[in-house]
Amino acid sequence: MEDKEELLTQLSCHVHDWLLNQGYALGTAQKINLLINILVVGVFIYVIDLILRTFVVKFFYSFTNKSKTTFDDYLVKSNFPKFVAHIIPFILIKRLIPYVFVDFPTLETFLLKATDIYLILLIVFILRSIVRSIKNYLRTTDRFYDKPLDSYAQVVIIFIWFIGIVFIFSELTGYSIVKFITALGAASAILLLVFRDTILGFVASIQTSTNDMVRIGDWITMEKYGADGDVVEINLATVKVRNFDNTITTIPTYALISDSFKNWRGMQESGGRRIKRAIFIKASSVKFLSQEELKKFQSIQAVQQYIEHRQRDINKFNTEQGYDKDLNIVNGRNQTNLGVFRKYCDLYLQNHSATNKDLMIMTRHMAPTPEGIPLEIYVFSSDKRWENYERIMADIFEHIIAAVPHFDLEIFESPSGSDLQNFMKNRQSN
Repeated sequence: MEDKEELLTQLSCHVHDWLLNQGYALGTAQKINLLINILVVGVFIYVIDLILRTFVVKFFYSFTNKSKTTFDDYLVKSNFPKFVAHIIPFILIKRLIPYVFVDFPTLETFLLKATDIYLILLIVFILRSIVRSIKNYLRTTDRFYDKPLDSYAQVVIIFIWFIGIVFIFSELTGYSIVKFITALGAASAILLLVFRDTILGFVASIQTSTNDMVRIGDWITMEKYGADGDVVEINLATVKVRNFDNTITTIPTYALISDSFKNWRGMQESGGRRIKRAIFIKASSVKFLSQEELKKFQSIQAVQQYIEHRQRDINKFNTEQGYDKDLNIVNGRNQTNLGVFRKYCDLYLQNHSATNKDLMIMTRHMAPTPEGIPLEIYVFSSDKRWENYERIMADIFEHIIAAVPHFDLEIFESPSGSDLQNFMKNRQSN
């Protein structure tokens, strides 16, 4: 070891001694010797670093091609081999600095500190690449693909950088790490203020993951932020939602905890997607049905058996109670065109090929409004895909709306300009 050190000392001072023999001043000889040593060592280190980077990267590529796991592939993509390849050149630089700057002790001390800082940064980059590789690898697994891994990875990387900065500060100032952390404790209030969003985002990420509130790929709706689409990314500060118009909405992660939002995952995992929409029946078109009208409606095959069965029960009840229908049709019980139409809608939905028969199927009255009587259709489509869902819903309501006049009913519509014009013309003609 001593022979190697003596040899390095002689090589680093060879030019210096030669210049002194040539009659150069001591200061000039030292500076020229320093420049030549820096040039020689710089070229040597660059060549070594280039060779090692090429060798290590090729080794990793060949290893990943033979390996069955994909984790090493993500290590290569995160530049892990390149960072590792810098370790040996760093060791060489650390060893050669005392010989290159032997005549400049102040500069030697400064560069030794700089190399120590470089080592800290190199370790940070290596650990960061490992964390990113783990995150990307876990995202390919079924267990973790929909978890907010970005948030956890960012927290770990922030912690690594924090430890790295503590070591760098200790290296620059000479203070112990314990003193530095103690000083940070005194400034904790300022740190909490600075990292407020980061802390809230981290807590929110843990809560959403623990309670399984949001996953990557979920369809969520959050009107406050104009979000209506699929979650594509969950990180420490924000949640990115790709809306159905292909715009991107960014939501603060902690807003998922503090504000309300709608997650459609339950619908997507269920047996159907709900259709809940009403048509407004004009109240003045609702009426009791006479025997002639009942016979006419019996020609509609879907409700034929219903009308016959229902009318037998009504006739039996009216006879037992002594109601006289000849005096007034309102006496006793009667069937209405709206009641028959409501039953027709129920039967139509139950026989429709695209509705889920295992989930609720219902046609119901809502409270009357100035626009008429809302008749609501409540059913679930068996196909949950958006475009098919819209087609199924349109097919159902197109049929129902077209069937309304066949039951002597009318759909309420606000008067249009042409309606008012026709009204005025009829009034003037009369």
